[in-house]
Amino acid sequence: MNDSPLVARIVALAVLLVLSGAFSMAETAMMAANRYRLRSLAANGSKGAALALDLLAKTDRLLGVILLFNNLINAAAAMLVSVITIELFGEEEWALGVATMLVTFLILVFSEITPKVIGANHADRLASVVSYALTFLLKATSFVVSFVNIFVFGLLKLLGLNPSDDNDRHRLAPEELRALVIESGQYIPQKHRSILVNLFELEDISVEDVMTPRSSIEGIDLADPIDAIKHQIATSYHTRLPVFSEEMDDIVGILHLRRMLGRAMGADFDKDDIKAVLQDPYFIPSNTPVFSQLRFFQENRQRLGLVVDEYGELLGLVTLEDIIEELIGKFTTSTPDSTDRVGWDADGTVLVDGSHAIRDLNRKLGLNLPVDGPKTINGLLIEHLQEIPETGLSVKIDDVPIEVIQTQDRMVRTVRIFMPKATSNEN
Repeated sequence: MNDSPLVARIVALAVLLVLSGAFSMAETAMMAANRYRLRSLAANGSKGAALALDLLAKTDRLLGVILLFNNLINAAAAMLVSVITIELFGEEEWALGVATMLVTFLILVFSEITPKVIGANHADRLASVVSYALTFLLKATSFVVSFVNIFVFGLLKLLGLNPSDDNDRHRLAPEELRALVIESGQYIPQKHRSILVNLFELEDISVEDVMTPRSSIEGIDLADPIDAIKHQIATSYHTRLPVFSEEMDDIVGILHLRRMLGRAMGADFDKDDIKAVLQDPYFIPSNTPVFSQLRFFQENRQRLGLVVDEYGELLGLVTLEDIIEELIGKFTTSTPDSTDRVGWDADGTVLVDGSHAIRDLNRKLGLNLPVDGPKTINGLLIEHLQEIPETGLSVKIDDVPIEVIQTQDRMVRTVRIFMPKATSNEN
């Protein structure tokens, strides 16, 4: 019979440690829970997730109720250990010292570290469960928590801190959203993930990055013989072509070939027929962000624009398809463009046209050539060498060996790119 009070106290101590562990686990689970996943669960009808979101919206009161009970329980456990120690060994200092170390060990293992690890690893699931009990306790002790928070907020104000600023921590910046998409793993298919990442990058690139350079533009020269123009209209792979007179800078308009194809086959077809159906050219500053241009195309009901520099000189041409392909990758098969099939040969090299876009090569070949300057391989080599290179010249740019295969008309026509050592080792 004399042992009954001692056993009861030991059982009470165990219960207190379990309760303390439960509050520690609840604290960690609530703080580590994914709020966006909780919102999704709440939208699907989860009452626990909805309660958890309500509690997280008032973090000060949530932490107040958790820490109130946790500290009361830990204090009660420490006092109970002291009572048990005195009952067994009297008021010996060594016994009280050992008891203090023992209760500290028990609280750390059973009431702090272990429960918090469990709470962190299963935060979303546990947050929806413990929110019921925490909501009840918060309502039951609302006055006490509010009284304590008066002193908390007073201290925060003395320290120059504003608790309401913490709400901004849960708003994701574009860079954070991009990182979430990249790290989404199996939750988002690779192709969808690629499209989302490309969408984030649209604001960081301009139309100059995705345009067809001036040297590669196919256009109709009104100075050419009418038979040559008719043949070009009949055989072009494009649906729209810029029309100019002798010089590419002298753009007269844009010709929609489908509207002209039938008439071009007539014997009385002449250049006035072309001029009669021309659309006004649509000019775009070279530094226009791609995302903004996509919106401009939509608002102005345009599909093609001519890119010009600050002096009004023609730099290239950009279409709606160019921007869409920047998002989802190449999809059109209307143009027999071999550049889509760029890839390393068995010997670790690849032949590339000098007008090929650097960004496209970086993406397809896994390179890291600079894109903040010239947009093509030709421009990159000329800027790097400060002169037009001769055939056979080799150079290394950012650890990428490049050999000039052909130069013509003051520009690099063809180059051979060698696979960097780091890339070849990974392969």
